[in-house]
Amino acid sequence: PGAMPQAPAKEIPREEGEGGSRRSSWGLLVTAGVGGTLVALYAVTTPFVTPALRKVCLPFVPATAAQIRNVLKMLENRSGSLVDIGSGDGRVVIAAAKKGFQAVGYELNPWLVWYSRYRAWRDGVHQNTKFYISDLWKVSFSHYSNVVVFGVPQMMPQLEKKLEEELECNARIIACRFPFPCWIPDHTAGEGIDTVWAYDLKHSRGCETKSLEITPETES
Repeated sequence: PGAMPQAPAKEIPREEGEGGSRRSSWGLLVTAGVGGTLVALYAVTTPFVTPALRKVCLPFVPATAAQIRNVLKMLENRSGSLVDIGSGDGRVVIAAAKKGFQAVGYELNPWLVWYSRYRAWRDGVHQNTKFYISDLWKVSFSHYSNVVVFGVPQMMPQLEKKLEEELECNARIIACRFPFPCWIPDHTAGEGIDTVWAYDLKHSRGCETKSLEITPETES
């Protein structure tokens, strides 16, 4: 008789419990979405950031229309295979292929290589072009007679030495934006950032072949 009656347990309203469950589900979805976005962003940006972490950074800067015209001018009356070192989105390779060259591009960024292949297919020159994902320092360019380079000043001395060791005497090297430090250009086109310098290796290396003149001996 002296015991106090216990208060009944307070029930949680059904609406509040369902609202908390919905908020928890939305939280999981938002977390998953943000995580997926970060993963995708990492996958896309890593190929662009990785080259910047190397000793020599070769950023992607698209060639201008004037630069491409100047490159093609330096290729007039030339034949043979062509390689673009650091081919970016493939526009130089594709332009050369349209002029009849068997053109190849080497690029470290896989996204740019895949886009280049698509552009070559779209422009109908995929049979005359090839694009490779590769570090230029690990590739031999010995079988190319025309070389196009969009470089940066830090890499030009080392690349000059590499090309001089690998290329044949009939090769022509076309540098865009920055010239080579030691070679003297045989031809120049454009001005400002659109300037291109063409080097005929037979002159830079001093390996010109001279025909032997045979003079008949005269009787004394």
